[in-house]
Amino acid sequence: MTAGPIRVNEIFGPTIQGEGALIGQPTVFVRTGGCDYRCSWCDTLHAVDSTYRNDWQPMTPASILMQVDILSGGHPLMVSLSGGNPAIQPLGPLIHLGRQDGYRFALETQGSIARDWFGDLDLLTLSPKPPSSGMETDWQRLAECVEAAGPATRIALKVVVFDDADYAYAREVATRYPEQSLYLQPGNHTPPHPGEEDGFIDMNGIMDRMRWLIEKVTSDRFYSATVLPQLHTLVWGNLRGV
Repeated sequence: MTAGPIRVNEIFGPTIQGEGALIGQPTVFVRTGGCDYRCSWCDTLHAVDSTYRNDWQPMTPASILMQVDILSGGHPLMVSLSGGNPAIQPLGPLIHLGRQDGYRFALETQGSIARDWFGDLDLLTLSPKPPSSGMETDWQRLAECVEAAGPATRIALKVVVFDDADYAYAREVATRYPEQSLYLQPGNHTPPHPGEEDGFIDMNGIMDRMRWLIEKVTSDRFYSATVLPQLHTLVWGNLRGV
């Protein structure tokens, strides 16, 4: 299995997964560069905006896995593939190589690009973007991502919620995919300009939104949803590499 180089923004860890179905689980992150979306509240602009493209290093699957192995101390664990949108990158050979050494792989994407190697993942988190992002969901492409994962890959859905419109969107996602686990995450206010990702975080605002979201879910008896914070944001803010 061969492919071109993978554009890597950063490799770091071990740390914990801060959100979604694997929250709290030790992991090494491989964050790729590049994204086909431009969400208004993106908290990883350094992996999205073309301003940073010269910082994205082209790496082979073997060189990436070597870095992961050094960080893990040779003890295979979960590898979280993130971005940007990691589905842009040719990650199939990396997953194939890493699984041979006992590593497990999780990937999060907005569900805009389906890949046949989704079926080789341990977990595929699909995080379609709600109205507050300023992006439109292509439901057909999201369905193609679900189909590409096949029966062997666990699927989790995750929706960021800032307001009532986002909450209604999350309810629509749940209606479309009642058989999948759904995680709701209160939105994280972040600075809007490139280079300011490590700036001020409104923790009070995040926790107010968390309480509001819990109240909405319980009062509506939306019991199929799991409400979780961004744990890493509560611990480290928007610092890179944690």
